[in-house]
Amino acid sequence: MAIGNDQSGSHPTLIGSVQRALRLLEAVAAHADGAPAKQLAREAQLPLPTTYHLLRTLTHEGYLRRESGVFVIGEGAESIGRAGARRRQRRQLADVLAVVGRELGAAVYFAVYREGEVEVVAITDDPARPPVEEWVDFRSSAHTHAIGQCLLAQLDEASRKEHLARYPVQSVTPFSVRSENDLLSRLATVRRGQVAYDRQEYALGTVCSAIPIRVGSAAATLAVSLPAKEVHRLQPVTDRLRKMAEGVLTTLAFSISI
Repeated sequence: MAIGNDQSGSHPTLIGSVQRALRLLEAVAAHADGAPAKQLAREAQLPLPTTYHLLRTLTHEGYLRRESGVFVIGEGAESIGRAGARRRQRRQLADVLAVVGRELGAAVYFAVYREGEVEVVAITDDPARPPVEEWVDFRSSAHTHAIGQCLLAQLDEASRKEHLARYPVQSVTPFSVRSENDLLSRLATVRRGQVAYDRQEYALGTVCSAIPIRVGSAAATLAVSLPAKEVHRLQPVTDRLRKMAEGVLTTLAFSISI
């Protein structure tokens, strides 16, 4: 049987077993402390044998758990909910960044350092102010760009050494840092000034800056990029970004599940 329209083309083809399983999950979710099979069968309006069969299947697959004779939502269903919440939060963050980008006249980025890697969570997508093209993997070239330098500056010494052991310093443009000692000196400056600047060190024709943000225990950053011909705007735009971060973006960032 095809999933989609039936032969008449006027009604969608619905799979009854899926509908019943979803109704049963909704019934379980309505009880924070769980409910027994007979009660769930009544609430989901399902025959008891069907309910038992679905409960066994959903428990086996991890969508439910059986505890002391009652059924509660399992890790599988919880992970679906968390994934949906993360997508909504990231869309919300992207919307906020878009507003900030229009006000600043710059591409705007939000990134975190997670599990030993640089992860860009959200980037504005404005054709008038396009973000920098990732021509070298952001993770392996963190030492060259403002986002990466801002994140590396927030790490403890052991974590920073471990990162640089995996991704040794190497130039990607004529303006990139040349050695690990040069990078460590730069990171000390970033920590003092609470801002990282990248003037064509990652991509020719582009200048960037990044400011540190703490999201729980994770290192995070907000960053902007501009065409190199607008380098004179970089510091005032960065100052405005910092003020906006202190107002709206920091609060939003703390709500993001990273």
